[in-house]
Amino acid sequence: MKHIKYILLSLLICSTFSCKKEFLTLQPQGELTEAQLTTQDGVEGLLVGAYGLLNGNVNGTYGNYGAAPSQWLFGEVASDNAHKGSEIGDQPPMNAIEQHAPTSTNDNLSNIWDRCFEGIQRCNNTLKILANLQAGQGTAKFSDARAKEIQGETRLLRAHYYFFLVRIFKVVPYITEATSGTFVPNDKDIYPNIVDDLQFAVANLSTTKPKNQKGRVDKYAAQAYLGKVFLYQKKYPEAYDLLNAVILAKPSLIDMPYSDNFDITKEDGPETIMSVQHSVGTDGTGGDNGNVGDILNFPYGNAPINCCGFFQPTIDLANSFKVSAVGLPLLDGSYRTNPYKSDYGLTEADKINYAVDKTLPLDPRIESTIGRRGVPYRDWGIMPGDTWIRDASNGGPFLAVKNTIDVAQISSGTAPGTTNVTGLNVNLIRLGDVYLMAAECAVEKGDLARALTLVNAVRARAAKITPRDINGVPAAAYKVSEYVSFPNDTYARNAVRFERRLELAMEGHRFFDLVRWGIAKQTLESYFAFEGGYFNYLKGITIEARDDYFPLPQDQIDRSKGTLKQSPGY
Repeated sequence: MKHIKYILLSLLICSTFSCKKEFLTLQPQGELTEAQLTTQDGVEGLLVGAYGLLNGNVNGTYGNYGAAPSQWLFGEVASDNAHKGSEIGDQPPMNAIEQHAPTSTNDNLSNIWDRCFEGIQRCNNTLKILANLQAGQGTAKFSDARAKEIQGETRLLRAHYYFFLVRIFKVVPYITEATSGTFVPNDKDIYPNIVDDLQFAVANLSTTKPKNQKGRVDKYAAQAYLGKVFLYQKKYPEAYDLLNAVILAKPSLIDMPYSDNFDITKEDGPETIMSVQHSVGTDGTGGDNGNVGDILNFPYGNAPINCCGFFQPTIDLANSFKVSAVGLPLLDGSYRTNPYKSDYGLTEADKINYAVDKTLPLDPRIESTIGRRGVPYRDWGIMPGDTWIRDASNGGPFLAVKNTIDVAQISSGTAPGTTNVTGLNVNLIRLGDVYLMAAECAVEKGDLARALTLVNAVRARAAKITPRDINGVPAAAYKVSEYVSFPNDTYARNAVRFERRLELAMEGHRFFDLVRWGIAKQTLESYFAFEGGYFNYLKGITIEARDDYFPLPQDQIDRSKGTLKQSPGY
């Protein structure tokens, strides 16, 4: 791909200036040839480059929002968990994602498509050059064991990029290091190819990582990812075996503090299965290796870190953290009765006298997920309401928390000259997620007792969260209890699904979960009816079958001269 870019640049230069014939035969400066890369160092460097696209960033720190590894836009804003936030006129293509009305020219779609295929190309280049090296081209070969490990790492990464694409677009062309020809049609189910890559990774990766290289994928990441893909295919026995293997190999979840997952000083802990590594400050990139996909998603106004007011939790999500008198989720939907909406809708006079309701029965995970007025927000102080919100009439009264960092961490955890390009990693898969995926498989296998054990383990960990307090008084009537039983599969299924929402809210999973469960239409239309009572732009939205996916970028279809076909229904 780089060769093509350089040739085009050379032709452009020669059309502008007089060039001798031999100009085009010179080796482009600043680019290594294939022969130069056919070394052990060359292959290892290509592999690092394949990892590099995990953060969705190629050229600079702006504009890569659709490719954010957190999948905040497609996984959360497209669901019932989050609003785009900010102002209605800021990033209008994102409004179309939230309202399920995108066109094929939406720049967020091009963004995720381009970044993932750049990652795939890097993987394919790594595999190609590795094969050449092992075939005797270039310098000394790798040992067979290391060659297999490199293949395993690379194929897992390739599977990841394709998985992100197929969840969003459904119909995706499959390109490998052996693909020839100009364009490849997107007329086949590529899940078997993803599975094949992940099975190779499971078979060839070790359970240990090289020293000081925590970001490398390993056998556990491969098992968990393959289990996840099987779950999406509804292959529950196969998924359960893999997920359970990871659970049995790891320490107990209850000993891993929930908030550690969102603490820059405690990342890569025992709960991390596969994460996107972010670094700032000392790497010389000016922030390009930071968490650039989430740079818009900080509070606004006079908040200690303030840009740019996007990614706000919904009123519906906030209310889902309500619990019953015995400390269980309100699975029957009654959490929407007498909804808690902080100071939203109050007059300015009433807002002056607002006080948080400390008697509200809540799951304590709400405070690690949602910033709400009157309650301490990380180490920033009491969340003051509107002065930290860009436009409450558009995004609501709540703030995201999991993607932010403490004020005390700004000097070491942000890129030079910024506060909103952080070094906070993004967990693609963590152990709490694995527990709940395994619980889901157990329900579908008819093992309700095992599902109960797994869900209760997640809830037992949540019950250990230190209550948030205001002047020594808890900010809510926090309570988390374990389920006594799952009386039938319907109840168990609902409990597992609701627990996934509570445990993983704002982490990029929700919309894709609704789609694979086959309940996106009923859930989202119910949500729009409720949330539309507060935000006119959500009123009356209906969901069609095609809305389980998004349209392919039109520019890609045009370039393929019709080889690529649009997503069904668009």
